[in-house]
Formats: sequence, C-alpha cells, structure tokens
Amino acid sequence: MDNKLLKKAYAPENFRIRGHRLIDELADHLQKQLNDSKSKTLNWQTPEVELEFWKNFLTYSNESELFSQVLKRTTNVHNPKCIGHQVAPTAPITALSALVGGLLNNGMAVYEMGMAPSAIERVVTDFLCSKIGYNSEARGFLTSGGTLANLTALLAARKAKVKIDVWNEGYKESLGIMVSQEAHYCVDRAAKIMGLGEKGIIKIPTNSSYSVDCSRLEEYYKTAKKKGIHIFAIVGSAPSTATGVYDDLATISDFAKKYNLWFHVDGAHGGGAIFSKKYSPLLDGIHQADSVVIDGHKMMMMSAITTALLFKNGHYSHATFSQKADYLLEQSDHEDWYNIAKRTFECTKTMMSVHWFTMLKTYGEAIFDEYVTNLYDLGNIFGAMIANDSDFELAVSPVSNIVCFRIKPKNSTTTSLNQINADIRQYLLEDGEFYIVQTKLRGQYYMRCTIMNPFTTKNHFKTLLNKIKEAYNVLI
Repeated sequence: MDNKLLKKAYAPENFRIRGHRLIDELADHLQKQLNDSKSKTLNWQTPEVELEFWKNFLTYSNESELFSQVLKRTTNVHNPKCIGHQVAPTAPITALSALVGGLLNNGMAVYEMGMAPSAIERVVTDFLCSKIGYNSEARGFLTSGGTLANLTALLAARKAKVKIDVWNEGYKESLGIMVSQEAHYCVDRAAKIMGLGEKGIIKIPTNSSYSVDCSRLEEYYKTAKKKGIHIFAIVGSAPSTATGVYDDLATISDFAKKYNLWFHVDGAHGGGAIFSKKYSPLLDGIHQADSVVIDGHKMMMMSAITTALLFKNGHYSHATFSQKADYLLEQSDHEDWYNIAKRTFECTKTMMSVHWFTMLKTYGEAIFDEYVTNLYDLGNIFGAMIANDSDFELAVSPVSNIVCFRIKPKNSTTTSLNQINADIRQYLLEDGEFYIVQTKLRGQYYMRCTIMNPFTTKNHFKTLLNKIKEAYNVLI
C-alpha cells in the first residue's frame, strides 16, 4: 500500500492551510455574533429535518463546506441574546488551548502520557483549593464534567464515612445521602448508580426562596435513621441550577459536623463566585466542605468539558478507587499525584488543565471576578425589570445569573398559565432571535434565563420582554 490517504491526513502543510482558513472563519463568526444586532441565536429545525440534512451532506455535499455548515446550523452561544443553558461563551484563547490538547492528545492516565498537563493540573487545583480556603493538605483533580465529579465525590464520601468496604464487599446495610429537592438531577443519578436506590436519596424541602430548608434537616435525618438508613453524606447546592439560589452552606456544614456526615458542595455552576469580591459571600461556609465541584466550562469561560473536584483532606482524592492495573500504576510509598488514573474514573482524559492555566497565565484571576460579577449583576438587573413589569412575575428574586419568570395575564388559571408560557417558549425557540429555556417549580411552569454572556445588556432584556408580550398576543 502507498498510504496516500494517511499521508494526506497527516500532512503538516495541509493542516496549516486548513487551520488558517478555519481560524479566519471562526473569528468572522465571533465578530458577527458579538456585534451584529440582527444575528440569531439559532436557526431552528426539527430533529427529523436536521437528521435528514446531515445524512444527505455526508453523501452529496462538498467536504470544504463542512465547518461552515456546522456554524450555520448550531446554537450561537457567543450571541448576547443566547441566555438559555449554563454553557459559557468560550473565551477564544481556550479554543486555542483546546486545539493544542486535541493535536497533542496526551491521555494523562499516567505521568509519562501527560507530563506537562499533569503538572499543570496540580498547579491549577492547588490554586483552586487555596481560593476556597483549604490549607496545604487539600488536593484536587480535573475530570470530565460535574456529573462525573459529583459521583466521584459521593464515592469518596462513602469510602470515608461507611465502615464496610462497599467497593470490594458490596452493600450490607441501607445507605443514603441528604440533598435539596431542587438539587441538580445528576446527584440523583449518582446516588442511583451507586445503588442507593430511591429510598437512599433523602430529599429535603426548600423554603420560599427555593434554598434547602435547614430547619428540617434534623427531622429528615432522624426519620431516615428510624427506617434503618445510614446517612453518610449531605450535599449543598451552590447554586441550584433550576433557580440559581444558593443553599446555606454554613448551616449545612454545622449539621454535617454534628452527625459526622461528609459535606459535599455542588458548585458546578456557581462555585466560580469564589473569585468575585462582591458575590463570594454567597459561598460562606464552603471552606468547611469535605469536597467541592466547580465547572470550568460554565462560569470560568472555558470550552467544554472540564471540572475541578477538590478535597479538603487530600488523602480522599487518592483513596476512592482501590484497584490496580500493574502495567500502568506502580505502587508508590510517596504521594504520586501525577498518576491521575489512580484518582479518577477516567484512564484517558483530555488535557483540560491547559484551559485553566492558559486563562490564569494570560489574564490572571481578575478576569474571573469581572466575569462572575458582571453576570450576577445582570441577573439582578433583569430580575428588577421583571419585578417592575405588571405583566410578569418572578419565581424568586435572582441572586445569581439565573432568572426564572413567566408572563401572567389577568384571570389566568394555573393550568392555562403553564400552557401559555410553554407555548411562548416554543415560539421563541422557533423564532430564533433569543434562546431561553424552561423549568418547573412546584408544578408551575416558568421561562428560565441563564445570562452567560458579559455583553448581554439591559436593552437585550427589554427586547426579550417585549417579544414575549408580542408572542402572547399572536398565540392567544
């Protein structure tokens, strides 16, 4: 074989030409999304239509059009009117760090398969631990997303607080965790993957502000104990992803200490507020947590997917997975922090530490303060606009960049309100100018915005509210 295709695929000059062309195309896309007021956040198609397009493209279209078509047919998160999901408009420099990682492809299971990114990961996680308020005994690592990080934290909690070696011997008693009923669904998923079952997820009601009702922690703990459930961990939300409201971490910490529970903070979305001089008080008590999750691809402006899992006692960042692959993991008498596969679910993982390091080295931690503070300020501004408009109501006054609200015409019933707001959200989706999502809170349907773009303005909010009113008049 002459390997023509392989030579073509790996040709450096071909990569150089395509890369320059693609960077120009992406820069033009970024320019348009940030500055063209008429640009849309998405060009809506049904799943069936989109599937048919890409089936046909694979067979009939010119491959030179591939990237341009992806740009045309996807959600434009850099558009200031894209205020739906909790996905950062990537700081362009982390797109470049993603390119470096994608090309070098160091898997990072063991040190020699990722020397630079492994050392960089230690620098980054030590820095994050210090920002939380942990001492030099703390350790952490990066992993692929908040869901995996929360699961790993709960496994560490089980290892630390349950006397039976469940990892090797299996369950011999009913175990459980305590969590807000408004916590992210991945906590439920983690508990069920661990085999705790529905009965092992002790859901604590929330108060009128949708944060966990700490006055009922004792009640729910004692009820579970009477049922023979051994509670080993409690989870605080920072914040709830449905409402953007933070739990009272300091009070939860006190409760955890009283009953010798592992205290875990799911700060996947809002843990980045540790960098905000103005909003860091929302995280009071986080330094008492046994473990904390923070997503880089949410409030830290990085490309997906990268999450920090941080442990107050670094021992538990090593002790969770007690298994051995002789060809990979040598037994060490010292702390081999650099052999990442001993500490995570993943053997192979991306060079995600480069994103964090690049942001810190290029802009310093002040950029995280600017970003979080700006977005949380915008959440408060949008909330005030809604509160002052008699056609709308808030689910709860926003404390972060997440705002839940609905249009509320006079003489509407609960059922009709739910349908009206659902229909308007679909109308906006198909229109494509704005992208927002939805949530249900205590049976009530609300439109939900997560303001992720620091270039979103009060005028954008005004236009959105007017557009919702117009949609109501069209649909009713």
